[in-house]
Amino acid sequence: MISQRLFTFLLLAGITATIAGCGHKKEEAVEADAPNRVAVELHPIQRQNVSDPIYASGLLFSDEEARLSFKTGGVIQKIYVREGDAVRQGQLLATLDLTEIEAQVNQARQGLDKANRDLERARNLQRDNVATREQVQNAETAYEVAGENVRIAEFNRRFSEIRAPHTGRIVRKLMNEGELAGPGTPVFFIDGQGKADWVLRAGVADRDWARIAEGDPASITLDAYPGETFPGKVTYKSVAADPSSGSFEIEVTIRAGNKNLASGLFARAALQPGAGEALVCVPPAAVHEGSGKSAYVYVTDDRKTARKLAVRIASIRPDCIAIEQGLDGVSEVITAGSPFLTDGSAIEVMEAHSQKR
Repeated sequence: MISQRLFTFLLLAGITATIAGCGHKKEEAVEADAPNRVAVELHPIQRQNVSDPIYASGLLFSDEEARLSFKTGGVIQKIYVREGDAVRQGQLLATLDLTEIEAQVNQARQGLDKANRDLERARNLQRDNVATREQVQNAETAYEVAGENVRIAEFNRRFSEIRAPHTGRIVRKLMNEGELAGPGTPVFFIDGQGKADWVLRAGVADRDWARIAEGDPASITLDAYPGETFPGKVTYKSVAADPSSGSFEIEVTIRAGNKNLASGLFARAALQPGAGEALVCVPPAAVHEGSGKSAYVYVTDDRKTARKLAVRIASIRPDCIAIEQGLDGVSEVITAGSPFLTDGSAIEVMEAHSQKR
């Protein structure tokens, strides 16, 4: 029989071998699992005050442009200019047939004469104690009303012609002689050619409108002058949206020097707003599957597993990509190794090269 001491020794030796064997299996499992982990590097995200340019496009207009019309309606008797003609301030451009308007002036004057006679008669009757004070006051009021009617008729006659409000050029002639022009109906489109400024009118989205301020600088390019850039600044921003387009109108004054410009030229402007936005910036290597403003990044909560996050891109800069949504509460993103990840991938965080140096 095996002695008690020998039995105990064999039992302990078996337990030790079993434990050793289990430990060896765990090491083999760890070694077998290591190749399945993706080596990655983490990069801390940064918050920066980003002020990206705002791009807008539109047409050029003169700051002194005007649409000229008659104050009263009537038949156009004479037009003295053609499209493209240069005109000086005060120059006669068109007149109406004054037959009806002169008749209205004469009618008003005759009404004034009658009101004057009625007033004199009422005063005489009052002196004879025939007319009352109220009747005299009514005659005085009628006389004053008749006088105002004369002023209205003469005013309308004076504005039955169109004169140039400033020096410029006739850009468009919208009506011809013999046509019936309604009150306020445009007949000419005149463009200022003197010391007037040229402005670019463009529509911007509400988010861009909030960042723009009057006085912000701008760089403007024109298809008419390829390769050249003109300085400018924002001189106007509307306080209400255009109901048809939903955009907000801005005006950018352009300093073109001695360049010859014309209304209707197409222009593009890069505006540099002074007000920036506090956005999260991440390295370009961290962003994947970009489509428009949407993209994905990978992060890790336990430094062992990768998690895929959807983000919204605000802008792409030379040194980083600005993220406006999706990284709340995140302090690091995965850069190196991220192209080989999927949501839930096992990772092994490596020391960044910058830290090694």
